[in-house]
Amino acid sequence: MKRTLPYLTLLAVFGVVALNSGHAQEGHHHGTGANDGMQHHDHAQGMHGSGAGPVEGGLPKVESEVRRINTRANTVSLRHGEIPNLDMPPMTMVFHVSDPSLLEGLSVGDEILATFDQIDGAYTVLSVEPKQ
Repeated sequence: MKRTLPYLTLLAVFGVVALNSGHAQEGHHHGTGANDGMQHHDHAQGMHGSGAGPVEGGLPKVESEVRRINTRANTVSLRHGEIPNLDMPPMTMVFHVSDPSLLEGLSVGDEILATFDQIDGAYTVLSVEPKQ
């Protein structure tokens, strides 16, 4: 009995760590960065208020800044204002794009208006236009 107690304690600790790790991943999976493989979930500075422009087709146009572009993965990292239809506060994160052609002509640092939705569980950019 004395020999099994340390092993049981160790097993319990690893079990709790594994459960907490899985729970954290479920709640905040927004994609991975193009260069570092890390999730980006930092809150954006300077994108106060709603950050949303006129609504077109039921989805608000949200002020965003292009941070990274990954044409192989069809993703873009954006620093965006509040996305009301997704109940998402301003932050920087990676989005899938609904059409790879949306990435054409984009450059890091571009300020854009974008529409977003959640498609098959993934946060997705549906449209992009230059901010005027």
